[in-house]
Amino acid sequence: MDPRAERIYTAADYVKSQLGDLRPKVGIVLGSGLGKLAESIGNPITIPYRTIPGFPVSTAIGHKGNFIVGELGGKTVIAMQGRIHYYEGYPMELVTLPIRVMKVIGIEYLFVSNAAGGVNFDYHVGDLMIIKDHINQLPNPLIGPNLDDFGPRFPDMTRPYDLKLIAKAEEIGARLGISLHKGVYYGGTGPTYETPSEYKYIRTIGGDATGMSTIPEVIVARHSDIPVFGMSVITNEAHDDYSEDYENNGDDVVKAADAAADRMCAIFTELIKSL
Repeated sequence: MDPRAERIYTAADYVKSQLGDLRPKVGIVLGSGLGKLAESIGNPITIPYRTIPGFPVSTAIGHKGNFIVGELGGKTVIAMQGRIHYYEGYPMELVTLPIRVMKVIGIEYLFVSNAAGGVNFDYHVGDLMIIKDHINQLPNPLIGPNLDDFGPRFPDMTRPYDLKLIAKAEEIGARLGISLHKGVYYGGTGPTYETPSEYKYIRTIGGDATGMSTIPEVIVARHSDIPVFGMSVITNEAHDDYSEDYENNGDDVVKAADAAADRMCAIFTELIKSL
C-alpha cells in the first residue's frame, strides 16, 4: 500500500475507534480564533491530534489541536479545533491529512473557515465573507503520485465551493439579519503578513480577502468529490494606505475572529440543519 494511504487509513481507524456508533456527516475546519464554534457542539467527544497515529500537531496561535465530534444543527459533525498550516513546516501531505481522514470516516460535506485580511476596500474588521472562489499561491497538495482511492489525477475545480450551499447561506444570512459579503479568497504561504504592495497586487488580480490556509483542504476535498462551503472572518483591513505606525498583529487577529464567531456559528448551524 502507498505509505501515504497507509497513514490515512491508520489514523482514520483510530478516530473511528473513539467514536463508537457515531458517523459524522459534516466535517468542519475552524481557523484562527474560531475554535469557539466547537463549544456549541453537543455531547462532544474530544480527540487530541497528538493521540492519533501519524498525525501532525497544530502550533498556530488560536488553534487548540483537537477533533471535536458531536451534534450541531441536528447532525453529527467532526470539527477540527485548529488546522495544520504549511507555514508550520509540515508538508502538504500532513497539512491535508485530516481532510482525507474525515473522508474515510464518511463525511458528506466539508465546511471551512478562516481569519483573513480584507483587501477589498468595502470589507471591515468583523465582516463575514462567503468564499465563492479562490486564487491559490500555496503548493498544490495533489502534486506527486495520485491517490487513486480518493480521486482522479486531474480533478475539476470549476466550482470549488458548492453553489447550492452558498445560496442557502445567503438565504440564512438574510433571515437572521446577518450581513454577508461574497468574494474570492487568496491563499499564500505565510507566515509573514503581506506588504502593502502585495495587498494591492492581490486586489488587482481579483482577490477580496487573503490568508495562509484553507485552499489545500478545499482542493483535497474536491479531489474526493466532497461539496465544500467556505467562510472568512475579516480580521484586519489589508489595505495599502496605512499610517506610518500601523502593524499587523496576530493576537489582534484572533480577538477579531473571536468577536465574529457567534455570527459565523449561527450561519454554520442553520446551514447544517438544512442538509
